Amino acid sequence: MNEGAIRHFSPLTPNDLDWVHAQEVDLHPFPWTRGNFADSLTAGHGAWLMRVDNERVGYAVVLKVLDEAHLLNISVARAAQGKGHGRALLEWLQLTAKRNGAGQFFLEVRPSNLAGLALYRSQGFEQIGRRKGYYPAAGGREDAIVMRREL
Repeated sequence: MNEGAIRHFSPLTPNDLDWVHAQEVDLHPFPWTRGNFADSLTAGHGAWLMRVDNERVGYAVVLKVLDEAHLLNISVARAAQGKGHGRALLEWLQLTAKRNGAGQFFLEVRPSNLAGLALYRSQGFEQIGRRKGYYPAAGGREDAIVMRREL
């Protein structure tokens, strides 16, 4: 997979859940469960899959409420990282949210996720708050930085 490869975005389906959950477990020390993803589909959240050259490389879940979009999960498979796919997925999610009537895009990120913070800042997200003890962590709990971007 190269940076110039054609990316395709499609709704996540129940057939993708095993792959998504396997990536989630590989990527995160405190992963979402398969059931969390299934519940997101059932709830009607925007759940998306990104393919490159017909190979699954990333996924995301976005909650839309009125004119706001909230990124709940975004991940790129380990083998596909460092190739601009995360940036492309985030840009596509923002464009899709805007097309669907969202005027603002929100997310939370761990302060220890330096790559995520850099990506979000490069996309125009600004810190608007902090949630104390939001994430589970090896030593107890980790805060979340709350970020927002006007679309």
